[in-house]
Amino acid sequence: MSYKIFALNPGSTSTKLAMFEDDRLIFSAKAVHGADDLKQYPTVADQFPYRRRVILEAVEREGYTLEGVDCFVARCSGLYPCNGGIYTVTDKLIEICFSGYTVHPAILGGKLARSFADEFGGEALILNPPDTDEFQDVARVTGLHDVYRTSNVHMLNQKETAIRAAAELGRKYEDCNFIVCHIGGGVSVTAHRKGRAVDSNSIIMGEGPMTPTRAGALPAVPFMDLCYSGKWTRDEMYARLNHRGGFVDLLGTSEATEVRAMIEAGNEYAKLVYDAFIYQIGKEIGAMAAVLHFDVDAILLGGGIVHDRRVVDGITEMCGRIAPIRAYPGEFEMEALASGALRALRGEEKVQVYDGVPVFGGFDHLKPKAEE
Repeated sequence: MSYKIFALNPGSTSTKLAMFEDDRLIFSAKAVHGADDLKQYPTVADQFPYRRRVILEAVEREGYTLEGVDCFVARCSGLYPCNGGIYTVTDKLIEICFSGYTVHPAILGGKLARSFADEFGGEALILNPPDTDEFQDVARVTGLHDVYRTSNVHMLNQKETAIRAAAELGRKYEDCNFIVCHIGGGVSVTAHRKGRAVDSNSIIMGEGPMTPTRAGALPAVPFMDLCYSGKWTRDEMYARLNHRGGFVDLLGTSEATEVRAMIEAGNEYAKLVYDAFIYQIGKEIGAMAAVLHFDVDAILLGGGIVHDRRVVDGITEMCGRIAPIRAYPGEFEMEALASGALRALRGEEKVQVYDGVPVFGGFDHLKPKAEE
C-alpha cells in the first residue's frame, strides 16, 4: 500500500510545501507571504487563516488538491522541551504552541496540519520539533546554580541525516553513535548516542563555533565588559551575538560564497576567519567525541556550507582519525517530514502524544533541603 503525504514548513516569509507518494516527491512549492500582507496581523498566531488560504492557493496553482492525502505533517515549534520523535497533533499541543512560549512562524505548523486533516481526512503529525531536548543530565550542569544548558539544535535535519547514514551502514539509528554537524546559517554539532541527542552546542545561547551570522562562544569576562560598557542596549547586544556576529561582524557579509571569493582574491584576513570557522567546528567535534567516549561510528556533515570542499577537507584533516567523515550537503527538512510520516503510517515508529510536561525542570530534587 502506498501513502500520500503532504509536508509543510512555515518560515518567516514563506511556507515550504511538498507532496509525496511514500518517499517519492510529487511536487514542491512555496507559499510566499509578502511583508505588506503579514504586517496586517499583530501576532504570528493571527496569521493562521491567511497562511492557510495562501497554502491552498499554492497547491491549486500546482494543479493538485489535498483530497486523498493520508497524512499532513509539519515542522512545528513552540512546545516545552520534549523528547524527539513523531507526535500526533492534539488540542493540547496546539494550545501550547500558541501560548507565547516562542513566536517563530513554525508555531503554526501543527494547527495548519490539523486543520487540513480535519477538512480533507488523514492524520496530522509533527516530527522532531526544534524544542527536542534529549540531553543527559550531566550535560546540563554549569558552574552557576541558576544557569542550565538546554538543547537548541537543528534537530529535524540532524536526525534525518543520522537515519540516512545508519541505513547506509546497514544499521538502525538507535544502534549507532554519531556526531552530526549542521553547517549553514547556524552551526550545531551534536553527539547522538543510540538514537538520542545527548549533548550539543546551543545555537541560540552563544555556544559553539561562530557562524555566518552568530558570534559563537566568547571569553566570558571580555564579553561581560562589553555588556557593561554602556555602548549597547541588551537588545542590541543580543542582535550582535545572534544576527550580526560571525562573518557579518568580521567580514561584512553573511554569505560563505562571498567569503570564499574574498579568499580567492587574495584576502588573507578572510582566509584567517574562514580557517577559524572550520577550526572551531573541528574543535567542537572533538568535544562531542569525548562525550561519546570516542566510540563514534561516523561524523556526519550536513547543511548548505558542506557543498564547499574546503570545509569538508578541513574537518577531515582535523577529525578524520576519530571516525569516518560522511558529507550530506544541503538540507532534508521536507524529506525528513515525509520520511517520519511514512514510518508512522507503516507502524515502523511509535506515534507519541505530547503531554505538555517539560522533560527538564531543574535539579532542585537533588539539592540538600534547608534546615528547618
